Amino acid sequence: MRTLLRWVVALVVLSAGVANAQGLAGNWQGTLRVGDRALRIVFVLSAADAGALRGVMYSIDQGQAIPATITAQGSAVRMVVAGANITFEGSLGADGNSIAGNFTQGGNAIPLTLQRATKDTAWAIPEPPKPMAADAPLAFEVATIKLSNPDQPGRLFTVRGRQVLTINTTLNDLIVFAYDLHAKQIAGGPDWAESQKFDVTGQPEAPGTPSITQLRGMIRLLLTDRFKLAFHRDKRDMPVYAIVVGPNGHKLTKNETNPNGLPNLLFRGLGVLPVSNATMGEFVGVMQSAVLDRPVVDKTGLTGRWDFQLRWTPDESQFVSMGVRVPPPTNEANAPPGLFTAFPEQLGLKLDSARAPVEVLVIDKVEKPSEN
Repeated sequence: MRTLLRWVVALVVLSAGVANAQGLAGNWQGTLRVGDRALRIVFVLSAADAGALRGVMYSIDQGQAIPATITAQGSAVRMVVAGANITFEGSLGADGNSIAGNFTQGGNAIPLTLQRATKDTAWAIPEPPKPMAADAPLAFEVATIKLSNPDQPGRLFTVRGRQVLTINTTLNDLIVFAYDLHAKQIAGGPDWAESQKFDVTGQPEAPGTPSITQLRGMIRLLLTDRFKLAFHRDKRDMPVYAIVVGPNGHKLTKNETNPNGLPNLLFRGLGVLPVSNATMGEFVGVMQSAVLDRPVVDKTGLTGRWDFQLRWTPDESQFVSMGVRVPPPTNEANAPPGLFTAFPEQLGLKLDSARAPVEVLVIDKVEKPSEN
């Protein structure tokens, strides 16, 4: 249940399959038992147009922005949290004051009963984290850089409270993130730039949660101050993938809940990418930095933030930059399709091969950082 972390905001839509669905408006809350942990979950539902419901889901004791969609038929209620590969299926009680069912993530089902809260029993809803001011200094008050534990797998960029963390990140990984590049857009530099891994922990000077643009700015300054990075830019013609909207239109869901918040773009396994509150540029950044073997260009023309889930069976050309060896193809009948099929089927988008002039960052100077 690692993905059910931090403050949670989820847009919830109930279909009109339940008679008088708006009678379910109100606060629904229950405790999820995960090992020795108790996580308080609250759904705040309110009336919307055409007899539907809209709402917000909170994890009182943790947090993370996770979108959800609820469908209902008779007394059966099903919630799919696309941003975390979560499904809740339950049955509305005869008194209309409880929904009993199972909360499932990654195949692990846990019983969960939601009770309609009253004014006296309702849990206090936490305030959402406040965004960092637009004019805040893009600098760390304090930052530590340490060599990574060689036995620790994976790679991570994240924000926890006021801390910005990276785990198992090379210099090239940091450059890719800071300047929104593909690894092939970095030229020059020493061999250790793509082999030696670092863990970075930084606390920004300014309070609040930084946007992705502010995060990039802070990492850029870190690269200059601690790695003494100096570079110049060039243009080179190279193969790229262009993401375009398919002939029948896209299948993405608009997210307008937190336009200044961080996106959720955390893989739940190879070929399992739930996305929430992300711009197309942020999605492109993840695809080119983590998955694909060439730079990716956004040609969709889609603006704003979006929710969707992409599931596919990766091949050996993918996830190379993550240092992951993709397992051989499976013959399972229910295996997800390949990436180039999953894009149009699941997103209504296409990945087109092309050549284009691409900006390249050429390293002129860089040094290994001190660990303080």
